[in-house]
Amino acid sequence: MKNLAYIITGVLLGVVLYKSEAASWFRIYEMFQFKSFHMYGIIGTAVITGAILVMVIKKLKLKDVSGNPIAFVPKNKSFARYFIGGIFFGLGWALAGACPGPMFVLVGAGYIPMLIVILGAILGTWFYGLLKDKLPH
Repeated sequence: MKNLAYIITGVLLGVVLYKSEAASWFRIYEMFQFKSFHMYGIIGTAVITGAILVMVIKKLKLKDVSGNPIAFVPKNKSFARYFIGGIFFGLGWALAGACPGPMFVLVGAGYIPMLIVILGAILGTWFYGLLKDKLPH
């Protein structure tokens, strides 16, 4: 029964992503061509909302569903980590026309070939796991 809230939240997020055209390859293409503000507005709204929610979680010392305090652990801020990772993420996004969230939204909307993209993302994650210890972090 606890998972029902997550399923409902995921379905609602999928509907919002689909209706806002955040899962549209055309909107993503426009963004990479700097022809439209649409996607930048969606991403900017998400970043601002996330920052506000993190501040609220920290200020109110909220707990997770298990009753444990939510802790934010600082990450290593190396240049290579974000530059190389950003290049791979951006290339995958540009080639597939979708980032991880919208990939599942598009499958739910009936674009079954996106399952190939999801398989590629899973294989890429597995490959990263193999090389993780050899990469700059």
